[in-house]
Amino acid sequence: MSNGSHGEVQLENEHFRVTKWTIEPGGVIPMHRHDYEYVVVPMVEDRMHVVNADGSEIVAELVPGASYTRPSGSEHQVENRYSDSDVVFVEVEKLA
Repeated sequence: MSNGSHGEVQLENEHFRVTKWTIEPGGVIPMHRHDYEYVVVPMVEDRMHVVNADGSEIVAELVPGASYTRPSGSEHQVENRYSDSDVVFVEVEKLA
């Protein structure tokens, strides 16, 4: 079953997991919880729609190379509602 998104783990060791995410136009990364603090590194200039577990919604403006971080415990769904192109970013989770 495809939600129009896929993740490719590029590196994983005792300290970090690095995953390249691609969300196709109209695609979604379903609701999930982050067990670790993480950094997002956008690879494209675009927008993502984020639906938080509490129902609040935000639009994340992506700028290539302009990283941001989120704490462990973050819970949300991420959607590519706006773009005709793939939204691509790298997620770096701090495991230890």
